[in-house]
Amino acid sequence: MNICVTGGAGFIGSHLVDRLIKEGHRVQVIDNLSSGLREFVNPKADFVELDIRDAKILDVFQDFQPDYVFHEAAQTVVGESMVNPTEDCDINLMGLLNLLQASVKVGVKKFLMPSSAAVYGDLETLPLTEELQGIPRSCYGLTKLTTEGYLRIYEESFGLPYICYRYANVYGPRQGNGGEGGVISIFCEQVAKGETLVVYGDGTQTRDFVYVDDVVEANLLGLRDDVTGIINVSTGTGISLNDLMNTLEEITNTTINREYQEPRIGDIKHSLLSTKKASQVLGYAPTWSLRDGLEKTYHYVKDNM
Repeated sequence: MNICVTGGAGFIGSHLVDRLIKEGHRVQVIDNLSSGLREFVNPKADFVELDIRDAKILDVFQDFQPDYVFHEAAQTVVGESMVNPTEDCDINLMGLLNLLQASVKVGVKKFLMPSSAAVYGDLETLPLTEELQGIPRSCYGLTKLTTEGYLRIYEESFGLPYICYRYANVYGPRQGNGGEGGVISIFCEQVAKGETLVVYGDGTQTRDFVYVDDVVEANLLGLRDDVTGIINVSTGTGISLNDLMNTLEEITNTTINREYQEPRIGDIKHSLLSTKKASQVLGYAPTWSLRDGLEKTYHYVKDNM
């Protein structure tokens, strides 16, 4: 099949491209390299350096004729969305609409992309299930929630099936190389350099960390024609940042210096996503333990600093 992956030079996108090519698909990568790296793009992929907001997207789609589109390109930094909400909106919504319009015109069979756990905000009911109506606490979370609405309308009005994955906190090799690291990649780099780890809050805040290979597997399972809608992708297990740092100490056999600062605007206290729907409709089951994924990520970061 012909499959287009936007953001295919980035963290999750490049892993997804590798897996799709391994499965025998013809893959096109669209990326403007603003945060992704050219060397992450699988050499067997057809690479197009282009911004998702560019009108040329339609020409690219018409030439490639994608059967499926995985839209991984996005502005993903919560803090940046609060400092520059206009740019966050432009990339995450106007870029999306540009791709949706092109997808409808060339007859894409399904449009698959991530939403985020950020759409839930600070709901007290845990684990978080897909039918809950969240109240985002960041502009990033709001654009992702709006994304879900656009996808629903494009399916109902224009017949474009979709899956919107609400990712938990994804981590793994390649994260952070383009300057947009998650907390695990940041912590791993700081530990490898012997630096003090900065924690925003008291460290008791919890997250649901899911390894990138499990996320890629969920995406491939979504290629089935009978599956559409919003689906959480997570491990269903929460861990505090303090416990995360303790595990890093065990893996590296070091004592980590920690500095606690005030929480950042837009950050949430606890996040834990239910995997029940993903299991039922996709047959998804995470296979990577946090310790195994953390160990692999740490050694990758240390070896590639």
